[in-house]
Amino acid sequence: MVTNGRRVVVTGLGCISPLGLDTASLWNGFMECKSGIGPITRFDAKDYTSRIAGEIKEFDPEKWIPKRDIRRMDRFIHYAVAASDEALADAKLEITDDIAERVGSIVGVGIGGLETIEIYRDVVVSKGPRRISPYFIPMLIANLAPGQISMRHNAKGPCLTTTSACSSASHAIGDSLRWIQRGEADAMIVGGAEGAITPLGVGGFTALKALSTERNDEPEKASRPFDKDRDGFVIAEGAGILILEELEFAKARGARIYAELSGYGATADAHHLTAPAPDGKGAIKCMELCLADAGLNPEDVQYINAHGTSTPINDPIETASIKSAFGDHAYKLAVSSTKSMTGHLLGAAGAVEAIASIKAIETQIAPPTINLDEPDPECDLDYIPNEPRSMKIEHAISNSLGFGGTNATVSFSRFTG
Repeated sequence: MVTNGRRVVVTGLGCISPLGLDTASLWNGFMECKSGIGPITRFDAKDYTSRIAGEIKEFDPEKWIPKRDIRRMDRFIHYAVAASDEALADAKLEITDDIAERVGSIVGVGIGGLETIEIYRDVVVSKGPRRISPYFIPMLIANLAPGQISMRHNAKGPCLTTTSACSSASHAIGDSLRWIQRGEADAMIVGGAEGAITPLGVGGFTALKALSTERNDEPEKASRPFDKDRDGFVIAEGAGILILEELEFAKARGARIYAELSGYGATADAHHLTAPAPDGKGAIKCMELCLADAGLNPEDVQYINAHGTSTPINDPIETASIKSAFGDHAYKLAVSSTKSMTGHLLGAAGAVEAIASIKAIETQIAPPTINLDEPDPECDLDYIPNEPRSMKIEHAISNSLGFGGTNATVSFSRFTG
């Protein structure tokens, strides 16, 4: 890997999540062990076996987007734009013409504008094809998340979308690391966005038997990674955006630095449409590649933000993979799944969980896994049950393991100059 000695740091964070409409709300929710899961209100879900989700509440797109433009964007783009505004403001990065071609945007999106597709399918059936909006396609295609961000903020560098299921945002972060390391960009607006809480979205994941169905009457307890009584993930929505900068570029403008993005690994299981490989070799190799890329030994890492979906199949395989990748040190690691509080944001999950990892390093507090009342015997690591933990965190990794066997791991390190 040609990096030209270029180091990459995180200078801004933005988040729209089921726990609130900014990064502070996300982190405060974690510290309060708060669940963002509730009954589905977006549509009538009475006939669904899973009737709960991590919906975004009280989101008014007019606070971020001109009214005339709102109808030209699907919900997931609204979230991406709002999170990018917060992240750039947090970084105090103004993309002036003299740097615009050196600033890019990569936003991972797993599904895209499913809500728009459903709306206009009904329009075609009831009113005919002449009633399709000319904005129909630009509203729904995944690359209009980074596209809208780039137009809004004058970012003229690399502009693209990674679409790799639940690994989409982590791949976007890792690929952005490479763009900057290679010297092809100095800063990147990067993360993930998703808005798939729709009749087809919920119905499709239910048909896969992937969603929790046993706790519709107590939704805040439904997402319970590593617990023996888990029965599936809880679908959620939102966006997470990070501002990445080349270190000297950031220092030259006096930027505040949260952490260093120190490593990236990506692999495939080559095994199954939806299930992880039983031997976990793809996830193991992914973590090993990330550690090697960062120049870290297993014992250098203190915290892992696990993929931790709360599905019967994922959690024990990820646990076994961590034990294989980290050896004896696995039992000294603090591991948590913040999906216990947010639900599963699909293509946006890796970005929100990267933010959790970065904030853990900044605050020296590891977020918890809530609803972990009785661990599955196969899940025998330290999952930080039910309350946050103050601890030393120099290096943290975040895992994302997606349908199709696509894996991504990113590592963050405390910045020391």
